[in-house]
Formats: sequence, structure tokens, C-alpha cells
Amino acid sequence: MKKYFFSLIFVFAFFSCAELVQVASTVGTGLLTGGSVTNEQNVSGLKSALNMGINSAVATLGKTDGFFGNAALKILLPPEAQSIVENIKLIPGGQDLVNNAVKSLNAAASDAVQSATPIFTSAITSMSIADGAQILFGGKSAATNYLKSKTYSQLTAAFVPKVNNSLGKKLIGNTSTSQAWNALTSAYNTVADTPVGVIAGMKPVNVNLEQYVTQKALDALFVKIADEENSIRTNPQARVTTLLQTVFGQLDNK
Repeated sequence: MKKYFFSLIFVFAFFSCAELVQVASTVGTGLLTGGSVTNEQNVSGLKSALNMGINSAVATLGKTDGFFGNAALKILLPPEAQSIVENIKLIPGGQDLVNNAVKSLNAAASDAVQSATPIFTSAITSMSIADGAQILFGGKSAATNYLKSKTYSQLTAAFVPKVNNSLGKKLIGNTSTSQAWNALTSAYNTVADTPVGVIAGMKPVNVNLEQYVTQKALDALFVKIADEENSIRTNPQARVTTLLQTVFGQLDNK
């Protein structure tokens, strides 16, 4: 009888241990697949992805012709200056002035974004994300859009002096962007104020150049940051750290 009793205890204990192992295995699997990833980890992962996006964006756009050589992000003349392009034939050497101005605008933007990394990094470090999971599962570019909504005004204020400094540098042909722009608009406005200009419907062009370039440069940076975020979201090979693998791995098979 005792032998039978101890046999039952052994069998019960054996199956109990097996069940515990199974439970432990299930829990472990949940940890590996991100089932218990904390909000703090999600936030850290999102910030890490944004930092990677910034470094990539600055490296791409901050190099020579980073803007000018990118058809999608190349900075053209402000919309207010479209009339210059349409009436360029009325200005002696006008096309060269336009070409130099466009080239200089893009060179100034590339020069300015080289100073962007610490500004963006500071913004990300101080950024408070209440619910990392909500942003993580918020869809394409959710983290970049969140960063833009929370920091755009702050970044604009910090970026304007950088752009203004770049506009004053002699970057192309020993001429600064401001000089190229002033040469273009002055020549155009001079003609616009003549009877011929009035008859042609030409209107003087007055644009805050530093604000225009700042907006275009920041918007381009956010486009490139979003590209990096989307790569990390969709391509496991882009998750180059354990943190990114843990956090963004939760998106796989979703």
C-alpha cells in the first residue's frame, strides 16, 4: 500500500514539474517575442530609432550636394519667386542668376544641417513619451510624426541662426547665398518696377529667405528620419541593436 502511495506521489510530482517547465517555456517565449516589453523599453527603442534616423539624415543631406543632388528634396526658388522664372528672359544674365541662387540655397541648407545633430539629439533626449506602445503600433512614421509635432517650433528657433550663418557664407564662386539671392531679386525687382515690368504683370519679390530655407531644410530632415524609422519598422536587418530587435520585433507578423 505504501509502495502504491509513493508511486502516486512520484507520478504527480513528475507531471507537475513537466507542467512547470511548459509554463516557464511559454513565459520565456513571450519574453523573446516582446510579449512583456515594458513601456520604458518601447520609449528607449523609439528614441534610438529616431537618433539613427537623424544621423543618417544629416550624413545624407549634409554632404556636398546633399540637397541639390536629391531630386525629391532639392530646394527650388520660393513660390513667390516663380514669376522670376517665368520672366527671366527680361533680365540680362537672368538664367545664370537663377541657377546660382538655386545652387546656393541648397548649399546653404547642406551646410546648416551639419549642425543639426546636437539640436535634434537634445530634443529627443528631453522628449517625454507617455505611451511608447501607442506610438510603436501607431503605424508608418508614427515616431517621426510625434517628434515633429512636439519639437518643430523649438527646432525652427534653434535652426534659424544656423541657416542665417550658412546664408552669409561664401559657398559657391566666392559668393554667399544671400548675395546670390539679392543679385537675382534686385535685378528682377528693378525690371518689375519699370513700365515694361508693369505691363508684363511682374510683381516685386520679397521673401524671408532664412525662414524659407529653414522650413525646407527641416522638412527634408524629417523626411529622411521617417525613411530610417520605416526601414527599422519593416526590415529586421535594419535593427542593429538588441534594443531595436526587442522593441520593433513586436511589429513582425502584425
